[in-house]
Amino acid sequence: MKVTTIILAGGKNQRLGNVRSKALQPVGGKSLIECVTERIRPLSNQIIIVTSREQFNLLAAYRAEILIDLYPGKGPLGGIYTGLLAAHSSYSLVVACDMPFLNTKLLVYLVELSADFDAVIPSLEEGKTEPLHAVYSKNCLDSMKTRLDRNELAVDSIFNTVHIKYVNRAECQRLDPQLLSFFNINDHSDLERAAAQATTSSDGPC
Repeated sequence: MKVTTIILAGGKNQRLGNVRSKALQPVGGKSLIECVTERIRPLSNQIIIVTSREQFNLLAAYRAEILIDLYPGKGPLGGIYTGLLAAHSSYSLVVACDMPFLNTKLLVYLVELSADFDAVIPSLEEGKTEPLHAVYSKNCLDSMKTRLDRNELAVDSIFNTVHIKYVNRAECQRLDPQLLSFFNINDHSDLERAAAQATTSSDGPC
């Protein structure tokens, strides 16, 4: 089953210093956004990149539908809402633009679990979820809009209002033993680690 994939690419990149777009940072010879889109393209009947007005033109060249966040400055929840609202599919994969080691098998597994739920969320340890590597249905839209309008911006603020399937660490490791899917880029040291991983791992980016 192919679904819409929403890539969140609107962050302010504060810990990367003077960088116009985190999504364009290179890892393993390709930009982060290229790594992510190449991983998710076989699973997707629609690819949406949600970004800020400032970064829109920087990402316009990529083979995707580029949307400006309807709730600028309100974090990932606004980006997810923006993408879900425009999605053609009832269910959408949501990933961040700075996850160069996405595992296709794990993403497929999350989608396969989604039919009877409003969202499928990895939970790698007690109290720690991965809401930016997850599946959401359009049934989440009303709850998301309510939270956004109240300025309750944590993605997990909707979790007790919708029907969620949590996927534990062991389930994720069965398909992604090193849990590299959840590695994301926050600063320059993470970029260096990702570059090293890309050159030594058979599961490097793209």
